[in-house]
Amino acid sequence: MGYSTNNGKLLTAIIIATFMSMPLLCSGSTEESQDDNVKTGWRLGGLLPTITFDSDLGLQYGALVNIFDYGDGARFPRYDHSLYFEVSRFTGGSGVNRFFYDSDRLLNGIRTTFDATYITDPLLDFFGFNGYQSVYNRDFIDPDSEDYISRAFYALDRKKFRAKLDLQGKIGDGSFGWLSGFETYHFSVGSVNIDKLNKGKTKDMLPDVSGLYDRYVEWGLISQDEQDGGWVNYLKGGLTYDTRDHEPNPMQGIWTEAIVLIAPGFLVSGDMGHARLSLAHRQYFTLIPNDLSLAYRINIQQNIGGQAPFYLQSMVVTSFLRGFASEGLGGRSTLRGILRHRVVGNGYALGNVELRWKFLYFNIRNTEVYLGLNGFMDAGMVIDKVKMNLDDVPENERHLFFEDTNDTPHVSAGAGLRIAINRNFIVALDYGKAFDRRDGDAGLYIGLNYLF
Repeated sequence: MGYSTNNGKLLTAIIIATFMSMPLLCSGSTEESQDDNVKTGWRLGGLLPTITFDSDLGLQYGALVNIFDYGDGARFPRYDHSLYFEVSRFTGGSGVNRFFYDSDRLLNGIRTTFDATYITDPLLDFFGFNGYQSVYNRDFIDPDSEDYISRAFYALDRKKFRAKLDLQGKIGDGSFGWLSGFETYHFSVGSVNIDKLNKGKTKDMLPDVSGLYDRYVEWGLISQDEQDGGWVNYLKGGLTYDTRDHEPNPMQGIWTEAIVLIAPGFLVSGDMGHARLSLAHRQYFTLIPNDLSLAYRINIQQNIGGQAPFYLQSMVVTSFLRGFASEGLGGRSTLRGILRHRVVGNGYALGNVELRWKFLYFNIRNTEVYLGLNGFMDAGMVIDKVKMNLDDVPENERHLFFEDTNDTPHVSAGAGLRIAINRNFIVALDYGKAFDRRDGDAGLYIGLNYLF
C-alpha cells in the first residue's frame, strides 16, 4: 500500500492523541525522589488507546498499558519489572492480543522475558520465495488494470499463537552472557476467506479466484505436510555480548548475539524437524553527547539442518521482542518501505543503519519527554534459496511468476520521529521508500520503540 495525503491527517491525530494522553503517564505508587527526573516504584510508562498505522496492515485501534517498576530509583532509567498488555485490531482485519513480561530481578542474576501472543491475519502478505526470483506484478492487485486478478492475490489467511520464555545471564563479571529458552508456535494457514471478507459489502467485492498461495499448493511448491500450518516447538541456546548504556535507545555500546533454534522432528507437525542459526551484531556510536548517535545492525539467519515449514520462513530470530511481531524481510521491523514478507528464503542477510537525533527535551508535570528524529537505510537479500521444482507450473505461466535469477539486495531509505516518555516508553513513526518497484512503493509505520 502506498502513502496518501490522508496519512498526514492521521499522523497529526496520533501525535495529538499521544500528548493528550501524557497526563495519564505521571501517576505512580510512590513519591518522587529528590531528583525530579528519577522515577521510583510502579509507574505507568504508557496507558493509551492504541492508535497506530502500518501501510501493510492499516489503522490499528485498541488499548495498551505498559507498567514499569523502578524500585528505589537507584537504577533509573533501568527498571526492575515491566508488564505490557495489548488488545488491538487493524482495519485490514488483523488482530493482536499480547502479554509481555521483562525483568532482571525475578530470578537473581538472570533476565527473564515471557511473551504470550495471539495474532490473526486474514490477509497475510505472501509473495513466494527467494526474493526477486518470485515475480511481483502489481497489476494483479490493481482493480483498474486489465491484468487484475484480485486485491487478495498476494495473500493468505493465517492465525498464529506464540508463547516464548527466554532466560539470559552473565558469564563472569563482564559483558559476555548466555541465553536459553523455549518457544512454541501454532499456525493455522489457508486460502483467503473470500466469503468472510465480502460479508456485508455491496461494492469492492473480492472475486472468488485462486491466489498465489493456492497456486503454490497446486504446483507442489508448498507440501501437504505444511499447507495447513501446525505446531512447532523450539529449544533455544546462544551467547551474547552486551555493553549498551541504555536499552531503549543506546548512545554507545555493542549488542551481539549468536542464537541456535532446534526443532526436533517429533516437536514439529509433519515431522519437519530443522535447526536455525541467527547471528546479529548491533553497534551504537555517540556523535554529540546525549543528543546524536549513529546505530547499525547486521543480521544473518540461516537454516542449518532439515527444512523449516514455509510458514516459519519469515520468522526473524531474536532474544528480545521489541514489537508484537518479529518477521520479515520487508515491513516495519526489517525493511521499512518494502512489502511485508517480500524477501523469504532458507537464509538471508539484513543490514540497517540509523542516525538518531534527540532535538527537544521537556517535562509534562512529573513526566520526562524527549522528541527525536532519525534517518535510515535498510537492505536485505536471500543468501540461501528455497529449492523450487517448477515442473508442475504450466510453461506458459512460468514467466508470470518466476525469474531465473539469484536475489540481489532489496534497499529502502527514509526518516522517522520518536516521542520518548520517561526514556523507556517510545512512540515511533517511520516512513520508508523502496528503491525498486519490484518491492512495492513506500510504507508508513506508527508504533512503538526504535527498530533495534
